[in-house]
Amino acid sequence: MKRFKLLLATLLMGVSTFASAKTIEMDVNGLVCAFCAQGIEKTLKTFPATEAVFVSLENRIVAVKLKDGNDIDDDTLRKAIKDAGYTVVAIHRTERSLEQVRAQVKHES
Repeated sequence: MKRFKLLLATLLMGVSTFASAKTIEMDVNGLVCAFCAQGIEKTLKTFPATEAVFVSLENRIVAVKLKDGNDIDDDTLRKAIKDAGYTVVAIHRTERSLEQVRAQVKHES
């Protein structure tokens, strides 16, 4: 019984850590124009877990700010981006805010 409780506590800690990410950052290939950015923003904003979206054409970054306690799984993100005509190269979950992502992109440009 103690092992079960320990296992359960460990699993719950892992889930809460995963769900605590504030932002999902994706490296996306195929972004070339403002129309591309608008299309991706519109698509990602349809997810109930999405609070805001930031797209950088120059850096090929798409960032999704999540609502507290929400998440969007990788397969769903990859499918949405692929269906819009683009390719997801990498997905990263982070505690950075969209403002921090924007500032980094601006600094790198």
